[in-house]
Formats: sequence, structure tokens, C-alpha cells
Amino acid sequence: MKSFNEGAIAPLLFACRSGLVLAASVLLAACSHDNTPPPFTASGYVADDGAVRLWRKDAGDGAIRLLSVFSPWRSGATVTREYRWQGDNLSLIELNTYSTPPEHVRIRFDDRGALSFMQRERDGQKQQLSNDEIALYRYHADRIRATSDALRTGRVVLRQGRWNADRTITTCEGKTETPELDELALRRINDRQQHSSLAVSVAWLEAPEGAQLLLVANSDFCHWQPKAEAF
Repeated sequence: MKSFNEGAIAPLLFACRSGLVLAASVLLAACSHDNTPPPFTASGYVADDGAVRLWRKDAGDGAIRLLSVFSPWRSGATVTREYRWQGDNLSLIELNTYSTPPEHVRIRFDDRGALSFMQRERDGQKQQLSNDEIALYRYHADRIRATSDALRTGRVVLRQGRWNADRTITTCEGKTETPELDELALRRINDRQQHSSLAVSVAWLEAPEGAQLLLVANSDFCHWQPKAEAF
């Protein structure tokens, strides 16, 4: 899988040739015999038009919270999406599109799955959503939930931290590690570092099949990375 960096668009930007990471993760899910994943997980994948990172927390009462961050390859806006379920029942969809002007969408459902609130706010103007738009948002929620299930089962894990001169990474958890990235990925990190006065941030995926570079940027990923206890 061929990756290449395009620069930093807060909070996330990396580029890749195709969506092979997602396909590989589904294959890994089918082959994995691992036990139930931990309640808080971080993962990600490459889509056709951008990159997606996922943070998920499964509570003991059946509640699931999922945060998705999408960044386009070259044009468009970064989008964050938060979803919440109680068991299999979707209860919340909240989207923030960091465009000009920005856009915010919030949709809530009751415990029977019926719509209880909807609103889109754009440039200070509040608007109602059509039934077709709500159905599309629900469809995307189902897809991201299924993708998250596959990534967790396949043990595809997102890692990130600060790059060091000795080719190690100080992770957001404070550990020093040397990811098994290929030479092309390491050269891309070094090239980015040479154009930055501060240590650059690096994000990568780890899976049973190996590691893949996802992101190199000047912004500090650890500053805003969700933490399990607060998520």
C-alpha cells in the first residue's frame, strides 16, 4: 500500500493511493481469533477521497460512543462525526464540518429509534433536515459502526506520537518506540522534519500484518487525542 504526505490540515491529514487498508482490515477480521477487544480503542483506515481515524468506547451497559475524523486528500473540509448507540439503537449523530462557513448537524433519536430532534446550523442560520438527509446520515452511521467492528476484531490499531532524530517515536502515552515502517515511509517523515523547526507528529496503523504510515504533520496530535477516562 502506497502512502504519501500532503501536509497538515488540523486535526488530521494523510494521503494514500487507495482504500486497501480498509479491505485488508476486513480480511484480518475474518482471520482473527482474538478475544473481545478492550473497551477503548483507536483505529483508522484510508477511504477513496480521504483518511478516517476512529476512537471508540464500549461501556458495560451496552452504550457505544464513536468519534470519526475525516480529512480529504487535497480539497474539501475536515469533518468530525460523533455517534452514540445504546445497544443496537442509534441515539445521536453530531457532525462538524470545518469549512467556510462551518456547518454543524445534530440529530437525536429516542429509545425506540424515532426521531426526537434535528437541526443543521450553517453560517449562523438554523435549518431543518429532510427525511432523505436523515436517512443518509443513518446509513453512514451503520457503515461506520460496521467498519469499526471489523477494525477492532482485526486488531488494526492507530498509534501516534512525536518523531525523534534517532528514528524513534515518543508516543502520546510517553513511551519510546521504533515502528516497523518501510524505508519509503521513514524518508517521508525525515523530509517533513527537515522543513519543520519543531518535532513533527506521526500517526501510523499497526496490525498483525505489519505497520503502515498514515500521517505526518506539524501539529501536536497528542494535545487533542481523546483519552479513555474522559471519552
